[in-house]
Amino acid sequence: MHWTLVIPLKPLVQAKSRLSDTAGDGVRPGLALAFAQDTVAAALDCPRVGGVVVVTDDARAGRELAALGARVVPDQPAAGLNAALAHGAAAVRARRPDAAVAALNADLPALRSAELARVLAAAGEFPRAFLADAAGVGTTLLAAAPGRDLRPAFGAASRARHTASGAVELALTGVDSVRQDVDTGDDLRVALALGVGPRTGTAAERLLISGCARDAPTGGT
Repeated sequence: MHWTLVIPLKPLVQAKSRLSDTAGDGVRPGLALAFAQDTVAAALDCPRVGGVVVVTDDARAGRELAALGARVVPDQPAAGLNAALAHGAAAVRARRPDAAVAALNADLPALRSAELARVLAAAGEFPRAFLADAAGVGTTLLAAAPGRDLRPAFGAASRARHTASGAVELALTGVDSVRQDVDTGDDLRVALALGVGPRTGTAAERLLISGCARDAPTGGT
C-alpha cells in the first residue's frame, strides 16, 4: 500500500514558539523551515509514500517544500491544526478517493525513511492507526486506510484522544526517528543526537545547545 502524507505547517513566524529559550526570533523561523524540509525530504524518499501534501499559508515554506516535490495546499480553513489536516486529507481524496492517507508532523528533523516505512506498513493492517510521540502523550502520525476518514485529534494529550476515537496505537520499537518531534530545546538535543537531516544540521549550527549542534551526526533519511 502506498500512502499520501498530509503535513501541516504554521506560518514560520508563528512556528515553534516553545523553542524561544533555545532559538531567538531571528533564528526560529528558519529552524522551523529546516525541520519541515528534512521531514518532507525523508518522507518522499520512503518507498511506501506515493506523495506528500503540505498544508500551509506560508509563501516561503510553500516555495521551498514544493521545490522538494511536495504538493502545497493553502490552509483555507485557517481554523487550527486539525482543520488543516482534515482539509489536506479532503484535497488528497478529491483527486484520489481511494487514497490511503496519513497525517505526519512537520517537526521530525531526524526522520528516517526506513523507519517511516515500517510504521506505514504496520498502519496498513488497521482501518485507522497512530504512533505516539517520544513523550508518550502526543501523536506524530495518524493513518487512515482507503475509505476511512482521518478524524485528526492532534494537540495536547492527543494519544488519549486518538485512542478514544477508535484508532489503534502502533506498538513498535526501533522507530525513534518517527516519534521524535521537536517542540523544546530538550527535544532538539535528542533529535540532534539521533542525527538530523542536513538542513536542520546547518540551521542548528547557529545555536549553542551544549555543543550538540556542533558534534551531532547528520542524516535524516
